[in-house]
Amino acid sequence: MTELKPLRVGMVGYAFMGAAHSQAWRSAPRFFDLPLRPELTAIAGRNPSGVRAAADKMGWASAETDWRALIERDDIDLIDICTPGNTHAEIAIAALEAGKHVLCEKPLANSVAEAERMAKAADAAAARGVYSMCGFSYRRTPALALARRMVQEGRLGRIRHVRAQYLQDWLSDADAPLTWRLDKAKSGSGSLGDIGAHSIDTAQWITGQSITGVSALLQTFVTERPVAGDLVGLGGHGATGADTVRGPVTVDDAAIFTARFAGDGDGTASNNGTGTGPIGVFEATRFALGRKNAMRIELNGTLGSLAFDFEDMNALSFYDAADGPDAGFRKILVTEPEHPYTGNWWPTGHGLGYEHLFTHQAVDLIHAIAGNRPPAPSFADALQVQKVLAAVEASAGANSHWHNV
Repeated sequence: MTELKPLRVGMVGYAFMGAAHSQAWRSAPRFFDLPLRPELTAIAGRNPSGVRAAADKMGWASAETDWRALIERDDIDLIDICTPGNTHAEIAIAALEAGKHVLCEKPLANSVAEAERMAKAADAAAARGVYSMCGFSYRRTPALALARRMVQEGRLGRIRHVRAQYLQDWLSDADAPLTWRLDKAKSGSGSLGDIGAHSIDTAQWITGQSITGVSALLQTFVTERPVAGDLVGLGGHGATGADTVRGPVTVDDAAIFTARFAGDGDGTASNNGTGTGPIGVFEATRFALGRKNAMRIELNGTLGSLAFDFEDMNALSFYDAADGPDAGFRKILVTEPEHPYTGNWWPTGHGLGYEHLFTHQAVDLIHAIAGNRPPAPSFADALQVQKVLAAVEASAGANSHWHNV
């Protein structure tokens, strides 16, 4: 048997996303037949002891304390970026210009200008056979991939409504510590970019239509939080002592907006939001008590409807108008071999989990690179999401008026 050519990966960052990506690179070749063999070559982080411990724990062959060292190394083919958004542009552009493929976590950047520079660099690199992809991992949920397939097959007819929610509650405690996700300089935005970006990408991807305009409202419920590493660093979320140092929250806690989609690929909408495409309602919050990771989407068309909730991630609800008014929604358990991705895993009825999305992401990227074709979502796709995020902020900052994307 011919030994596969390696795809040598260098990863920047080793926290939550770093762990998820590491597991994906390890598991992908064990469950999928791949044209390249991923190798966990090196991981980079600023803390020498921390990055060395992460390398040992997550299976990386070596560790660096500067991401530039990864780019300079001849034994690395791909840079996997799992850092806060304010670092994405510099790392990704340097990697692409050095001839390294790039996987970059979402949102692509902290501004449209940064995202535009990244997309331009990605286009130039692709002409040389160097590829990039943005990590909108929910695209790799089997049930959502099936939803997209059903929309493409015309099972819903013409889409009229899109409802998308991303509900979490991990910041509901006002004494939860201040982290980089609550600092606009590092994260770009709060719930809007952190989780709302997933809803935006998923809605545009499933419908095949871009958002052309929005009207928005952003809210910050807790304006100051204990600084991580102070008293709260000893015990979690409950430190409220008089000596606790608190810092400002500079991002949104919740985002709500309505949206207009392009109609039939026309890509246009008038200044007052009228047009022929679907209308959408979006909500993103980290203050929805009892909701842990309720990433939801519902589509209503002329022939049927689809509904999904990630807290029941192996199921897709489908209403077929042809079945008659008494039929109601039916539940599709998305674990059959013919469903997207699932045939490579467990027997029918044995569900998948969050970590599998990242494995599917790695698999799709490896196939694209080996096939010498651009992967999806591209940096251009991610730039479109960035433009929607910017439009939402602009609209919310101007008393919720309509704002074209």
